[in-house]
Amino acid sequence: MMAKETKLYDALGVSPDATDAQIKKAYRVNALKYHPDKNQHNPDAAEKFKDISHAYDILADPQKREVYDRYGEEGLSGAGGPDPGMHGAEALFSQFFGGGGGGFGGMFGQGGRPSGPRRSRNIEHVLRVTLEDLYKGKVAKLALTRTISCTKCNGKGGKEGAVKRCSTCNGTGSVMFQRSMGQVIQQFQSVCHDCKGEGEIIKDKDRCKTCMGKKTVSEKKILEVHIDKGMVNGQRITFPEEGDQGPDILPGDVIFVVDEQPHERFKRKKDDLYYRAKIDLLTALAGGSIAIQHLDNEWIKVDIIPGETIHPGMVKMIANRGMPSYRLHNFGNLYVEFEVEFPGNNFASPEQLIALENILPPRPQLSIPDDGMVEDVVLQDVDPMHQQQSHGELDEDDDEPGTERAQCTSQ
Repeated sequence: MMAKETKLYDALGVSPDATDAQIKKAYRVNALKYHPDKNQHNPDAAEKFKDISHAYDILADPQKREVYDRYGEEGLSGAGGPDPGMHGAEALFSQFFGGGGGGFGGMFGQGGRPSGPRRSRNIEHVLRVTLEDLYKGKVAKLALTRTISCTKCNGKGGKEGAVKRCSTCNGTGSVMFQRSMGQVIQQFQSVCHDCKGEGEIIKDKDRCKTCMGKKTVSEKKILEVHIDKGMVNGQRITFPEEGDQGPDILPGDVIFVVDEQPHERFKRKKDDLYYRAKIDLLTALAGGSIAIQHLDNEWIKVDIIPGETIHPGMVKMIANRGMPSYRLHNFGNLYVEFEVEFPGNNFASPEQLIALENILPPRPQLSIPDDGMVEDVVLQDVDPMHQQQSHGELDEDDDEPGTERAQCTSQ
């Protein structure tokens, strides 16, 4: 978008398409150069420093800069700080366009005079995407319904000359009335019921047949949302000025927020991927191969070298097979955590067990004192129902009100 004027850009010595970083750097350089403390013998330095500071104050603020680019300094004249009682778009409009604290987010200045166009609120949509979408990239076509100015009546609501300013509220859309409460007279502001807060009146017979005098109609538009490789959860994709619009209302932005969905095989941490692989005991001890299906449906064959023992919970890395970095050409890493599955009972014959004893490292010796009392016991399988019932009774005993626990007390 072409800037209406370039005075503030010229003050900093940058072009209207300068980035935020370039504007900030230009301000630092010029502020040091023209600071009054360093130019006491130069009477023009103080004025130059003032112009630089004023330009930076506007151009460093993205929203003020947008208003300046559209309307020049006239659009910023009279702009004050936002009313602390306002929220969202109302405070924004009041700050930029000199709103007097009334309705319509600062559309009217003091005395009901229009002080500048409003800007409609931004529209945000959550865009659910899979990890595959973020790995390979995707273009999603999404239908958007928005409000636009009626092209039949050019946003006037009726034929030429049919729209009249409301004489009751003088076009402000609100009226003041007084109410007596005892000896105190209070003044209140209310929506004008003659024009229903519109500030204008159109006779029914003169209303536009397309928009029925509302000045706006709904439009359905298809947006192509490009999900780039390596985008992250919460990242925002902005379509400038694709929001609602109308007479004297600038369109806001349409923003899609990336919502990364959980994946059944992989977990993502920034540009790295994490995968849990189940392997059998033989592969863990003697080597073998496992296969991993990646996010692009390609299969990765991973060789476990014989003699390299894989322990449960061990983590190994496959370099450069993680997620692509956003708008870069490098990849993160793929980390593989191993879960070793042990065979069930009676998986080997007595002869095979003896063979295992000859292959595997010897058992560690028991560490029991010579004078210790020893009782031989046998492990038994646990009954899940009995275990659950026992835990339930234990929890009930712990939670029972009024129970006291015995404590040992040192005298």
